[in-house]
Amino acid sequence: MDIVFIQGLRVYCIIGIHDWERNRPQPVLLDLEMGTDIRPASHSEDIALALDYDAISKDLCTFIKASECRLLEALAEQIAQRLQSRFGVPWLRLRLSKPDAVPEARDVGILIERGVRPEPSSTLVSGVW
Repeated sequence: MDIVFIQGLRVYCIIGIHDWERNRPQPVLLDLEMGTDIRPASHSEDIALALDYDAISKDLCTFIKASECRLLEALAEQIAQRLQSRFGVPWLRLRLSKPDAVPEARDVGILIERGVRPEPSSTLVSGVW
């Protein structure tokens, strides 16, 4: 299995349970790892055979900006479901955080994994890969 990743995607949205959080957008940061097999795209150099991180980033920015979740947990679950259904991602690890939520902390958030992480395609033979 190979991993396509996006790190530090910053999106401003309405999120939170407090009244002040519902009145103005605040940043959320997204780090994403997506399991895939890059070999078909690497052999053909056809973007249609790749997980297009540019298209995924743009889609997520639009989606997150329009969301108005109260909890990070809800937003994370919606993002995971969207990636799996819209982009066919079989496994993902998502770190979603709100850097401005707790003034005393650099960052707070959640980390989730969804799907089944595919096993490496290599086979162990006589103790050697």
